[in-house]
Amino acid sequence: MKHVCPLPQKKWIALLSLATLSMASANALADTVDLGTVGGSGGAATTTSVKAERGTAASVAPTQASLSATEPQSIISRAFIEDSTPPTGNFNTILAIAPSVAAMPSTNGPGLADQKMSLRGFQDGEYNVTFDGIPFGDSNGPTHHSTSYFPASVIGGMVVERGPGNASNIGYSTYGGSINMFSKAPAQEQGASVYGSIGTWGTMLEGVSYESGRMPGSDATLQINAQHMGTNGYLSYSGMLDNNVTVKYQRPVGDNTLVTLFASLNDVNSHVTDNASGVSGLQLTQGLPKTYVMNNNPKSQGYAGYNTASKQTDMEYVRVQSSLGSGWEVDNNAYTYAYKNNTLAGQDPSQYNGTADTSLKVKTITGSLTLPNGDVPGYFKLNEYRVWGDVFKVTKPLESGLLRTGIWYEASNTERHNFEGDLTTGATLPGASAAYPAGVVTSSNFATQNSRWDQFQPFVEYEWAAAPGMTVTPGFKAMYYHFALNSAMNQKALIPQSYAYTYHAALPFLTLNQKFGEQNSVYAQMARGIQVPFLGVGSTTAAPPVPQTTTNYQVGGVHKSDQLTVDADVYYITMNNMQLNTGTNANPNYINAGGAVYKGVEAEATYMLGYGLAAYGNVGLNSANYGAGNAAQGQPVGEVPNAPKVTVSVGALYNQGPWSVSLIFKRIGEQYNAKLADQLPAIDNTDLNVSYTFKDIGFNGMKALKLQFSAFNLSNSQQMVGATGKVTSTATQYQWQAPRSFMLSAKADF
Repeated sequence: MKHVCPLPQKKWIALLSLATLSMASANALADTVDLGTVGGSGGAATTTSVKAERGTAASVAPTQASLSATEPQSIISRAFIEDSTPPTGNFNTILAIAPSVAAMPSTNGPGLADQKMSLRGFQDGEYNVTFDGIPFGDSNGPTHHSTSYFPASVIGGMVVERGPGNASNIGYSTYGGSINMFSKAPAQEQGASVYGSIGTWGTMLEGVSYESGRMPGSDATLQINAQHMGTNGYLSYSGMLDNNVTVKYQRPVGDNTLVTLFASLNDVNSHVTDNASGVSGLQLTQGLPKTYVMNNNPKSQGYAGYNTASKQTDMEYVRVQSSLGSGWEVDNNAYTYAYKNNTLAGQDPSQYNGTADTSLKVKTITGSLTLPNGDVPGYFKLNEYRVWGDVFKVTKPLESGLLRTGIWYEASNTERHNFEGDLTTGATLPGASAAYPAGVVTSSNFATQNSRWDQFQPFVEYEWAAAPGMTVTPGFKAMYYHFALNSAMNQKALIPQSYAYTYHAALPFLTLNQKFGEQNSVYAQMARGIQVPFLGVGSTTAAPPVPQTTTNYQVGGVHKSDQLTVDADVYYITMNNMQLNTGTNANPNYINAGGAVYKGVEAEATYMLGYGLAAYGNVGLNSANYGAGNAAQGQPVGEVPNAPKVTVSVGALYNQGPWSVSLIFKRIGEQYNAKLADQLPAIDNTDLNVSYTFKDIGFNGMKALKLQFSAFNLSNSQQMVGATGKVTSTATQYQWQAPRSFMLSAKADF
């Protein structure tokens, strides 16, 4: 794999050879494959357009590492996203291929619902997620909604980093790793594409994209992508509508500066239960099918019209990359993003027996309550936040290496509430308090909750060229985090609360990379990490929870040749003060479960067999166990919940002429489920994608037409992927894999 950039006709082109302007004419590079924007390092820029020689292992590898890696990583290219992942997908469906990633299959169909994901057993919120170097996540805990932000069509490439990185890696919880997305690199030539897909369960997707190419006189580029997706979903009455518009504009200013403007807006409206996780054991005995989640009975708490979520998100940034002379480079990215979730939910949707609800009572902390006229109880939930920040980086080459320093600042404002309501009339329940009547308070009920954080992360590191082919990078990052909350009746505590707390941390880093010729390298890493608690709930004293911390030790190696790409690593991670949620996602209750140890072995490889055919495989052998004395924390087997013991992927890929074919199998091994108090079985998934591209069509200006057939979950596996309690309990609610589904896609380039 190699980087390709045009000749440095101007100083700014040389400066930004690692930025998204580093590309060449497709006609001039007929012997290469554009892998898209997959991230890079060196200098102030953090993204790079990468190409590989056609017919090499690097050009078709679903995942691979860089020879410059300083920690275990998996690069996922734009080519793989386009050819081998669901068009309806998002970053979690793309990530599913990587070693040690357990992206639980969507129960509603590929990309048609939020998915749970773990990385080496670290849960969502315990690893970082970024877009173009910007960390993002919920403000009441750094978790993510995979359907609410960037669809697959706007992701230019991804890098899965299984480790804290260097000191310059910023974010809320880098200690568990980082999932890094990058926007698409701009095309050099003007063009437009119209694309669409149609699939099982009434799924339809259509979109249009435009590339201005290099504009005469300014070398500016403009990219626009607009997409609409709708589906009925596999589960009953679980339809979804999703709209996204993404715009990116880049323009050189003078000879030494590049300015990037970016905006992405997403709007998702879906029928989804907030207080139920699937069909219960009792409902199964009453004749309801596995597909049951909601119904069409307006007298039921499970009525689809009473269980809706409307989510709007946006992210915008202004990035300025510039050379100041004498080797100094600066990269400043000022950004904002927002999330708004208005949810309407039935109080207890599990009460439906196929014809009516067995109970319509509100379960309060003082007993239960039946609404007048047989009205249906529920609640109105809001989670709305705006985050803004700035990432400032400076680099300076010195005689013996590269100095990199900078600071990340971020602030947020959040408003949340859960109001009990009468879903039949659409009104909040009246009482002594306009929002919280006496006797109608449940543990999930809380008054308007306003919170804010401010945080700084200054860092410095030095990439020391210690010996021929060797770089040693010591670094240091300081962390300052301040959180404040005010609520007339706070979540879980159910009393008025107003409090604030501040955390400080000093985090050292040390990495090493040694290259042996042009095909081999080894690396090692020692790093410390921290995740500050984002929202303390459940305590009437509001005592600040203790931060989670880790110490990471990792070593690995990479080999890259035309015929073979392979990398492998071993890791050992100690965690202290693990926060364990003993409640539910909607109503959390965190405890300090003490220490834990994560360790394992990982490997991934692609081998060219010849005639366009390649074999691929990866494996992650992972162990996540509580330390001594922690088995009593509700985990009798001593295993960290939702941490698969093994992940395995194997596949075959064929790329020859106009044909592109991939057949990929992924297994997520057994994992302990705390709610189930047992093991979840291994989960298997096999996807087939076959495409043919017609070129030089000459029809109404059409340059190319790509037709694609996809079969997801080819073996029709329907293993259990989640449960809320013991198998023997009739109250337990279950989730299973969605069955086999199909999709036909077309893309016309003009």
